[in-house]
Amino acid sequence: MNGIFSKGPAGMAGPAWHARRIAPIAVLAVLVSLAFWGSDYLLSIMILIMCYMAIGQMWNLLGGYAGLVSLGQQSFIGLGGYTLAKITQVYHLPVILAFVLAAVISVLFALLISIPVFKMKGVYFTIGTWIVAECLALFFSTWSFSNYAQGYTITATYAFSTAQIYLVALAVGVGALIVVMAVLRSRLGLALMAMRDNAAASEVRGVEQYRTKLKCFLISAAVTGIAGAALYLNQAFIQPANAFGISWTVSMVFIAIIGGMGTVEGPIIGAVIFVLLRQALYNFPGISMMLLGLIAIAIIMIAPRGIMGIIRRKTQFEIFPVRRHPSA
Repeated sequence: MNGIFSKGPAGMAGPAWHARRIAPIAVLAVLVSLAFWGSDYLLSIMILIMCYMAIGQMWNLLGGYAGLVSLGQQSFIGLGGYTLAKITQVYHLPVILAFVLAAVISVLFALLISIPVFKMKGVYFTIGTWIVAECLALFFSTWSFSNYAQGYTITATYAFSTAQIYLVALAVGVGALIVVMAVLRSRLGLALMAMRDNAAASEVRGVEQYRTKLKCFLISAAVTGIAGAALYLNQAFIQPANAFGISWTVSMVFIAIIGGMGTVEGPIIGAVIFVLLRQALYNFPGISMMLLGLIAIAIIMIAPRGIMGIIRRKTQFEIFPVRRHPSA
């Protein structure tokens, strides 16, 4: 397992490798500049893309790399949103504190529920995480501290311009990407990919599966909680039914599968496609989810490994390579 990250086919830096290094920096510069010249409508679309990219990356980290197929990630979105609402609307404290506490509370809750749900395997884990989220929705609907089912209007949103909220969402989206890259290039990421490729062999080689999955679960919870705060900073209103609704995780699954599970680029592609499709289907609220499902089924039939899977198979192209290769 020892080695270096390859810079090219033979470990040597080439023009394609340099282009791959420069392109993300150029794209980031364009995205930052968008805050100064983009229209409010364009910025609103980009806010959604960045936030959905972040939550898609975190679900992909769990499902695509750790094999933890969760249907309860909306728990952390709801906790992040309610943390933002309480900190800014009730206690009138800075928004930045809300983002920090959203991560902390999400991690503590993930640590708490990991005790029972990690004893479940396969589909039982999936159902268990979904039940936890549903219990949270019910609890928050009957809890006076969370204002029952009435929720909160987050007036702190109106203190920010669309461009400022976009910069927050951009920081969350890029931050999620950096976290994923950092994890996958670390020993933890190597263990995750070994587990994904062959769980039994990785355990024989010394990978502690419980601890590895727990670390991945906590990281995903923290970033998803922050993304939840960013989403509700943009929406400006939160209620338990929506905050802890299954539709959040359905969106994450759609993004990861369509873009390509087990790839860093997949959730980026998936988030762009999801947000644009949702905007196109905005005038069909009654059947929009059904149409999205049909589109997902069609793409899965054509490309079982997602769009990025097709690109990799035909071109061997990666923007964010994470696998290690033996040194020359």
